[in-house]
Amino acid sequence: MNRREFIKKAGLGAAGLIVLGRPATLPAASIEQPSILLVIGDDMVCRDCEPYGNDEVSTPNITRLAREGMCFDAMFTSTAMCAPTRQQLYTGVYPVRNGAYPNHSRVYDGVKSLPHYLKSLGYRVGLIGKRHFGPPDSFPFETVGRSGGKNVASDVEAITEFVNRDKRQPYCLVVASNEPHTPWNRGDAAVYNPEELTVPPYLVDCPETRQSLPPYYAEITYLDGQLGSCMHVVDESGQRDDTIVIFTSEQGSPFPFGGKWSCYDTGLKTAFIVRWPAKVKAGTRTAAMTQYVDVVPTVLEAAGANPDEIETGRPDAHGKTGFDGRSFLNVLLGRTETHRDHVYGAHTTRGIINGSGCYPIRSVRSARYKYIRNLNHEAVFYNVVSTSPTDLLHAWIKRGETEPAIATRARFYQHRPAEELYDLDKDPYELKNLAENPKYAKIKNVLKGKLELWMRQQGDEGVTTELSAIERQGPNRKWTPYDPSRPSKANVRKRKRRSVGQT
Repeated sequence: MNRREFIKKAGLGAAGLIVLGRPATLPAASIEQPSILLVIGDDMVCRDCEPYGNDEVSTPNITRLAREGMCFDAMFTSTAMCAPTRQQLYTGVYPVRNGAYPNHSRVYDGVKSLPHYLKSLGYRVGLIGKRHFGPPDSFPFETVGRSGGKNVASDVEAITEFVNRDKRQPYCLVVASNEPHTPWNRGDAAVYNPEELTVPPYLVDCPETRQSLPPYYAEITYLDGQLGSCMHVVDESGQRDDTIVIFTSEQGSPFPFGGKWSCYDTGLKTAFIVRWPAKVKAGTRTAAMTQYVDVVPTVLEAAGANPDEIETGRPDAHGKTGFDGRSFLNVLLGRTETHRDHVYGAHTTRGIINGSGCYPIRSVRSARYKYIRNLNHEAVFYNVVSTSPTDLLHAWIKRGETEPAIATRARFYQHRPAEELYDLDKDPYELKNLAENPKYAKIKNVLKGKLELWMRQQGDEGVTTELSAIERQGPNRKWTPYDPSRPSKANVRKRKRRSVGQT
């Protein structure tokens, strides 16, 4: 018997809701509240699965979820780093405003998140796997399983127990995988022949790139298996029709121009698929532009609450304390094909491993055009991709000594102009910068104005905000900007591991 049938047969009304844990002071919500299972990938380019166009990567479970639900073709995170991405997803508030804008950061004290809201609506709210958020009071998830996020696949029993613990009570379970984040050591890379793969246009097609793709793709296939296990638990629970299952790929990969640590679409655009058999038409797609900050308001409306009446615990620059996001439930239910006119991005380089001292990046995107501002463009852009002599970018630089086109592409990764503008209809991989083309001056200025308004609403002062990033990483955080004249500690450790055969 599923929860809907149980409630009908038991005749539970408002009094019954109190028995199930709902405080009497809450506004009324549907007694048919859906359960929610959210499966999050880690460092995966959205295009690198079958439903989003890459049929060379084996993802049968992601494909099945797409066949049984709705694919969002324009869902975006506003950052391409783990901690800021997850904390905006759980809070419904953009990173600079919530405080978690550099990596390895935490939100301001008092900021609320998904567990606060759903628990007040009578839900059990748990998380298994990667956390990457703080402080604990802002994210009061029940901890599920014992793996500490190292291997979600080993805790299927714990997932099963949580889902089936009490079928009279709705649940929300976040399954936060570590795949396909490095180290790529769980999937079977031998399944993928590097010579037969199609190298994406944003990468340089060379032997070094081809050798890097199989282990990355194998981790995606491994993640796909984790999703399949979670779907099986839901399908066997008797609550399939009343459970919202969501899969999202998070941000892009750590390849050069793979999107991580950037505001390019490879980083900010994310796969997002929703299955809800009772409400969402199977096998559908939507082009509605949405962002991660919209997810919590959507879930809350689906659970019967009014997200417009909720305070997040952190005001914006205008004193408003509501969500930055807004519900796209009407998109899910097939009532509209539009949601946002623009989506926004922000990257903080200060504080990341081997990062530049100050290299803030901001972006705004319409359905067709992307505008990027590199607020300290005269600096050199550093991160772990560009500082290790064993990483892919250095292979490109070496090949660029005899191949000018490769040299140009490799150089652009670290040396960028103040402004970038891309026509995404004609140039979906953002390879041709139109910022200096006078034909696009009006479009650029309109987008620039939108970006400046958003930054003001967020309290984002650009370079000043970037220079304050370490304060958001905790009182004991020690960090110095990358200095190319000396090897970083991370690279020294990496070379030592390789020397003893530990990679």
